[in-house]
Amino acid sequence: MNELLQQVRALDPLSGTDRVADVLIADGVIQAIEDKIYHWPHDTSVRDCWGLILGPGLVDLYSHSGEPGFEERETLISLSQAAASGGFTRLAILPDTAPAIDNPATLSRLQKLYPPLSPAPILHFWGALTLGAKGEEMTELAELASAGVVGFADGQPLSNLALVRRLLEYLHPWGKPVALWCCDRQLTGNGVMREGSHSIVYGLPGNPVISETSAIAALLEMVEAIGTSVHIMRVSTSRGVELIQQAKQRGLPVTASTTWMHLLLDTEAVITYNTSLNVEPPLGNRCDRVALRRGVKEGILDAIAIDHTPYSYEEKTVAFGEAPPGAIGLELALALLWENLVETGEWSAIELWRALSTQPAECLKQIPASVAPNQPAEITLFAPQQTWTVEKQTLKSLSSNTPWLGQQLKGRVLQTWRQASN
Repeated sequence: MNELLQQVRALDPLSGTDRVADVLIADGVIQAIEDKIYHWPHDTSVRDCWGLILGPGLVDLYSHSGEPGFEERETLISLSQAAASGGFTRLAILPDTAPAIDNPATLSRLQKLYPPLSPAPILHFWGALTLGAKGEEMTELAELASAGVVGFADGQPLSNLALVRRLLEYLHPWGKPVALWCCDRQLTGNGVMREGSHSIVYGLPGNPVISETSAIAALLEMVEAIGTSVHIMRVSTSRGVELIQQAKQRGLPVTASTTWMHLLLDTEAVITYNTSLNVEPPLGNRCDRVALRRGVKEGILDAIAIDHTPYSYEEKTVAFGEAPPGAIGLELALALLWENLVETGEWSAIELWRALSTQPAECLKQIPASVAPNQPAEITLFAPQQTWTVEKQTLKSLSSNTPWLGQQLKGRVLQTWRQASN
């Protein structure tokens, strides 16, 4: 169907454009963006979009699927529906499924289970670095690369630095994204929240900052020696931001991301003991949250990831320290980030959209979508003032493990288009 979106606020991070205009979409392509369009095909659906936001489709760097292995948490279909509901047109799935995506046969099975039909989001799959994503033995990396993985990641920390070195050496010529989570499990111990004054007051075991920063420092040393570009996942500390800034200033080939919840919440929120606030890495102290926001705004951290991690009600209905870490977020992130960062004036609309769309695509070494004439219509329409309540029945995800359950949010995605072949 041909569509004319009248007087929509069109954002294009690639060109830095933020303007109110008419946008004509025909045959899956953005045909025109003009101050006012007076002529359009007779079969065009005309829509008044005053007050609405149109931007490139959002891209998630890494999230978890329940399928295969834990379909009661999430299936590929429900994951796709949740992503579309949140404005995402591309989604990269971590390989820590059961079985893990550590061989071409498993990858092929998942690709056949979920063919990329428009307008549903395209699901890309990370290939495991190690067998079973257990951090012990390398997978057949060349076979996975040839089979079409989007890149390589385990989604879990690698404790064996000699193995990390060999992986980086082996992957250097492939040019595929390599995503690593820097965390020293020995230093983490039994910590379930960031170590500091709040962990003492709340009586919860603390996870020290150095569990992240020592691992980042070690990885950066190897990147400098070997030269393989890496993406550092889940940065959660102010010192981590500082280390990455210094690495980029030295010209090291690194990109980095933090998760959306780490931009919005810090250890103060854990006073509720809501198990959906038990995430990994743990929410930072206030200084960490401030540094992460600055890091994304200034481009030190390239992208915001959702790290959607679904769990069943039974799995999360336990004591805080016993709950598996993680929360869902695909349907919530844009609304909450817009309300807390854009409407407050801390970030511009372009800055937020760039961190959720253009930059994640570039971290995946993909061509970003663009809101520009003659470009494929891979776009998201967002109503920043529309309110809705986060309830089990209003979520597309099978799981509802989020600290915002039962709360009213402002901002909702109305529609996504996805005609690109990325």
